[in-house]
Order: sequence, then C-alpha cells, then structure tokens
Amino acid sequence: MSRWPDDARERLEAAAFELFAAQGYDETTVAQIAERAGLNRATFFRQFADKREVVFGGEDRVSETLTDGIRLAAPGSSVMERLQSAFVNADAVLTPEQRLKSTQRVAALATSVEVQERGLLKRSRMSASVCQAFVAAGFDDFDARLGAEIGMLTFSMAMERWLRADSTDNRFSEIAIATLRALEKRVPMLRDEVRAAL
Repeated sequence: MSRWPDDARERLEAAAFELFAAQGYDETTVAQIAERAGLNRATFFRQFADKREVVFGGEDRVSETLTDGIRLAAPGSSVMERLQSAFVNADAVLTPEQRLKSTQRVAALATSVEVQERGLLKRSRMSASVCQAFVAAGFDDFDARLGAEIGMLTFSMAMERWLRADSTDNRFSEIAIATLRALEKRVPMLRDEVRAAL
C-alpha cells in the first residue's frame, strides 16, 4: 500500500500555484506548499525534484507527445506534415485542465528569473528531442534542425494564442496548425526581402 495519497502530485501542484499567485514564486517555500496540500516535505520530494519542477511538471509529457507525433506520421511525410502530426498528437496532453496550469505557469515565469532560466532549459531540451525525432525519421541533420526550430517557434506562438483564446473549446492543434500555415506563407516574403537587400 502506498505511503502517500494517490492524488499527492495534483494536491501539491494546486497548493503551489495558489501560493505562487498569492505571495509570489520566490517567496514560496517547499514547506509551505506541502503544508497547504496537507502533506509533508518528504512527500513533496517524492513527487518533484525541486520547487521549479512544480512549474514544469507537464513539459516532459508535452515533449514526448510532440516527438511521438513526428515518428508516427506516415512514411514519406514532409517536415511540415510531421509537425502537423506532432501538434495533433499534443492535444492528448494539452487539455483544458492543462491550459489552466499553463496560464498559472506563465504568471510564475513573469515573476522569477529562476523559473525563466529553467523554462529556457526545458525548451532547449524539447527542441533537441524534436530534432532527434526528425533524424530518427530519416531526415539529415540540417533538415532535422530546421524542422525543430520551425516546430518550436510555431509551438511557442501557438501556446501564446491558445492561452489567450476566448473559449476553452479551442484545441491546441487547430491553433498550432493555423500558426504553422501562416509561417509557411511568410517564408517566400522573407526570401524576396533578402534577395532585394543583396
């Protein structure tokens, strides 16, 4: 039998974000989070490596769904088609509940340099995973890296739009694919501008 509640992680996340909102990320301690959740420090550290991981606890699952989507795309799929597959696959974890957590994460990011640094590290790891997925799918290093950069730019822009959307009915994949198509349209414009400048 487990020595800690099955919902310990969810309780700790909820308590942490309540405290972050009330008093700020930097002013909140692990002991306060555990106490608010009705648990102890030992249980906290069974669920999270440190306080920063509360903010980014779902990022690894998002990264996995993106890379799985790239790998699961039909053989012969282009970079853009594989990115679309990745974004559709991400809907499994980017749910309305996750949208609320992401909104809370953005608020924590705005107030703490420590959290911002961890966010940049997480994003870098996600980009590397996406790049590796493209390589595993048979793309050369240049195309794989380009695909990862386009994918992460699209992901970041789509996340901002998803979080600002008026309705929780908006699926992340719909916004991400629309963002990807908008980027595709702008590439020829940028190419023409570069040529004109040379």
